[in-house]
Amino acid sequence: MAGHEDNQVLDVRTVEPRHRHPLIFRTFEGLEVGRSMVLVNDHDPKPLYYQMMAELPGQVGWEYLEQGPEIWRVRITRLGLP
Repeated sequence: MAGHEDNQVLDVRTVEPRHRHPLIFRTFEGLEVGRSMVLVNDHDPKPLYYQMMAELPGQVGWEYLEQGPEIWRVRITRLGLP
């Protein structure tokens, strides 16, 4: 996997909530296998985790880097293609 310094950062705190998941999925789909992005959010993105695991089984790595109370940061890695 590429070094952590190469991770794309996607800060969705200022994005309208209804646009967040589509933006996150588009960004994830643009990653090469083995690459990661760091999601920055204002709440625990656990619903996103469940959605990604259901829609992209075996393709997503998920690692919390920071867990609130004001900011959550998660490294999301593209593990493979379907």
